[in-house]
Formats: sequence, structure tokens, C-alpha cells
Amino acid sequence: MLYVVEPNYAGWRLERYLREKLRRASRERVLGIIQRGVFCDEGRLKPSTPVYPGLAFRLRRPASEEPETPTDVAVVFQDDWLLVLDKPAGLPIHPTARYHKGTLVSLLRERFEERAAEPAHRLDRETSGLVVCGRTTESCRVLGRLFLSRDVHKEYLAVCEGHPREDAFVVDAPIAEGTDLIRIAVRIDSVEGKESRTRFEVVQRFTRDGAPFALLRCYPETGRQHQIRIHLREAGHPLVGDKMYGPDPGYFDRFSKRCLEPEAWVRLRLPRHALHAARISFAHPGTRVAMTFEAPLPEDLEDFIAGRPLPEPPTSGA
Repeated sequence: MLYVVEPNYAGWRLERYLREKLRRASRERVLGIIQRGVFCDEGRLKPSTPVYPGLAFRLRRPASEEPETPTDVAVVFQDDWLLVLDKPAGLPIHPTARYHKGTLVSLLRERFEERAAEPAHRLDRETSGLVVCGRTTESCRVLGRLFLSRDVHKEYLAVCEGHPREDAFVVDAPIAEGTDLIRIAVRIDSVEGKESRTRFEVVQRFTRDGAPFALLRCYPETGRQHQIRIHLREAGHPLVGDKMYGPDPGYFDRFSKRCLEPEAWVRLRLPRHALHAARISFAHPGTRVAMTFEAPLPEDLEDFIAGRPLPEPPTSGA
């Protein structure tokens, strides 16, 4: 499996870089992977090796069956600096412990033949919508700075459980990383958490099979991991289909082990969490002209809202 280090990881130790990329793997597992062999053109790398932008290396790892991922990625905008894509749900952005080849980064290398393009931000695997990629080292650097300084305006559409009482509401709750049950999850923690704030507006209230739901527009004012998802749970209106912050905290573990029971899929209602990155605005990294891009709500969420039949749930957690 090939990795190419992005500009925002310059100077990181190899061990730290791989722990960021293999977020579900423990430190011991990452060290074991490095021990089995991490190779670049200069030879074998050590856990303490500093990485630099453009460093390409491969892991020696046992072969495993990789889940299929979607490959239909729509191009929203493209110029010499930018590549803006509409990512389908189910496609991870970066390689992980479970997904090696079926990632957006792999598609950039193979299908789009983009050797320099790198995603400037994250979307969860199950989240659909807009992903901004820089096509040059300079573009990646400028975009990285924009996202870190909160000079990017992002809007999401979400389908949540229940009918919120107010047409607009705010969740201001600090977020900390890690929970007792799931290492890669986050938690609300007033002591150890970092400032986190999300505004929500109700677009539509509706019912499906006699149960109440709402379509929300979400405006994250900070950029914490899983922010919208955990803030909606905190508000009492979790995302439809959320295995990590939804009806049962054990769902994610059983899903990861590919043994999620049929009754759980019924409670989740959708095979993926109902979150879509719908709109993004920022200054062009080259011209500094303000730009805005939009991606329409995908078919699966449209069908859910309209009450149309949905595909049969998976027979396992795969």
C-alpha cells in the first residue's frame, strides 16, 4: 500500500503520521506494522524517521480482503490550483487499517491521474459531499492555512431523529477525543474538551413509517472531529443511521466486526449516517477571489425524506 505524505504533516515522526492515518489501530499495532517493514526509495524507515511532503513509502502487511467502495466521484470544479469533488457515501478519503486501495486518495492517483492533488480537509467515510483538493504544493499549503484559521465557511445537510422544537438552535459543547468504548470516537467533556459550537436550522419536519424526523442545515463554527454528529446527539436528535452516536453505542463495535444484527439495521434505518457536505465557501488559493461550491442532496437521503422504498439493509456489518 502506497502512502504519499501531505504538506501539513511535514516534520512529523513516521509513527505519529501512521497513527493519524490508521486511527483505529493502537500504538502497539502501528509499531508492529513499522517493524514488519516500511520502505521508500532510500530504504527502510524507522518509527522516529521524520516525514516530509512528497515522501512516498509502502507498508509490508499481510493481505486481507478489503470491502468494496464506490468509485463514482463527480467533479464539481477544476482548475490549475483546485479540484473540488462530490464524494459518495462509503468512500474513505485516506487509507486506513481496513481500506487500502478503495480510497479517494487512490482514485486521485489512478483515475484522475493527479500526482500532486491532496484533500485539504476530512470527511468521514459515510459522509457524502464536497471535498476540496489542492493540485499543487503551494495550493495545498494555502488551503491548509485557510482551514486551520477557520476562513472556510461550511454548510452540511443532516437528517436527524425527532422534531426539534425550535426552528433554529445552537449547541455549544466542548469536545474531547476518545471514549471508554471506542478509541476513535469523541465525547462531550467540560473539563478536557476543546471549544466546539454548531448552529442548526430546521429545513423540513417530516414523518416516515409513523416516526418523526427533520432535515437540518448545519453550520459548524469550529472544526472538531465528529462535531455535528455528537452535537446532534447532545441536542437529543441524533443522525439517522449513526452507528457511533446513535441508538446504541455498541453498534459501531459490532459493525466493525461485521456482526451487526438485523434488528440494529432496522433501528438505524439507513446503511450510513445521514450527513452531507452541501456547501463550502473560501478564497481561491491563487487569485484570492471568493468562491462557493454546492453539492445536491444524494439520492438515498432524498428517498428517505420522500418516503420512497429503501434498499434492503446489509445482512452483516460489512
